[in-house]
Amino acid sequence: MKFLIVPDSFKNCMSATNVGKYISKGVKAVFIDANIKVIPIADGGEGTVHAIISSVGGTIKKVQVHDPLMRPIESFFGILPDKKTAIIEMAAASGIELITNDERNPLKTTSYGTGELIRAALNAGCTEITIGIGGSATNDGGIGMAMALGAEFRTSKGKLVNPNGESLMALTDISISGIDKRLKHTSIKVACDVKNILCGSKGAAAVYGPQKGATKEMIVELDAGLTNLAKLVNNKLKIDIDNIKGGGAAGGLGAGLVAFANAKLVGGFDLIAKTLNIEKSIKESDIIITAEGAIDFQTLFGKTPAGVANLANKYKKPIFVFAGAAQDDASKIDNSLITSIVPITRRPIKLPDAIKMAPKWLTQSAIELCNTLKAGINLT
Repeated sequence: MKFLIVPDSFKNCMSATNVGKYISKGVKAVFIDANIKVIPIADGGEGTVHAIISSVGGTIKKVQVHDPLMRPIESFFGILPDKKTAIIEMAAASGIELITNDERNPLKTTSYGTGELIRAALNAGCTEITIGIGGSATNDGGIGMAMALGAEFRTSKGKLVNPNGESLMALTDISISGIDKRLKHTSIKVACDVKNILCGSKGAAAVYGPQKGATKEMIVELDAGLTNLAKLVNNKLKIDIDNIKGGGAAGGLGAGLVAFANAKLVGGFDLIAKTLNIEKSIKESDIIITAEGAIDFQTLFGKTPAGVANLANKYKKPIFVFAGAAQDDASKIDNSLITSIVPITRRPIKLPDAIKMAPKWLTQSAIELCNTLKAGINLT
């Protein structure tokens, strides 16, 4: 029997690679001779680079950049075996996990470090770049990223602005004459599963600002700033970034990458699944298992389990979803999409203790699922 395990990470608990390892251990305990293939995956957020490199090979390059508060940090990006394709996750430079809860303030945070990662990829000779933009701490419309690559944003007095969200309202001029010329000859694809536009009630600030520390007053200011940026980009560069689906992702970085780096926004799971050739692996397998830290009804919209399930359904393969926790509304998920949800939590328990128990529970849950499958096989 051929098992394919395509796990996402359990946030703040374990990597996708380790999730796959512990599920695989449980499968092997029951089906000793099983053919097991593990493909760790991420949907563009934290863990994307390591998931791809561990699956298809390549190298991890370390580089010095600036974090969301412009503090120097060591970051990284991946280069695939073809030596020309770079994999970047903005979370590694501009991610919310890089700052404390008390430091969350999207007026002050910047995507500058993400621009530095892009520049490092260009310096490494890469001409194709895939960027995952999940898990951001920022709401600067991508001006920080663009400034790191040589763009200039000035006030009415000709002063260069700071590369953060609170500067957006002060912008009166944009110049891209100094932006890195190599971008013209580089194909940049942005892994983005959200559909939010840049501004308004469904825009970057209104929808995602609160989780980044924005108050109601900040949201109003940030949204006005993004609106100002969109008008300037339209006037100066003749690019309409206000109505791009996904333009509001990562605090407007999606729109900024389109405007300043000539990038294309594509479905995060679809892009990464294609890179990892997941569809072929599903077609060749008998049982499909995916996993995520928490499952709820929103899992159906763009998250890794939904993407894996859609491909499994295409080839009529049974699909099981392991979850650290399953919320009450997970019961609304159509059984025709997912064969079964397998919550691994064993008893009421505090989160820190559940995190410690997760490896053991994953393996035990895999053993129990496989015992059930084995019983079913014996009955038929």
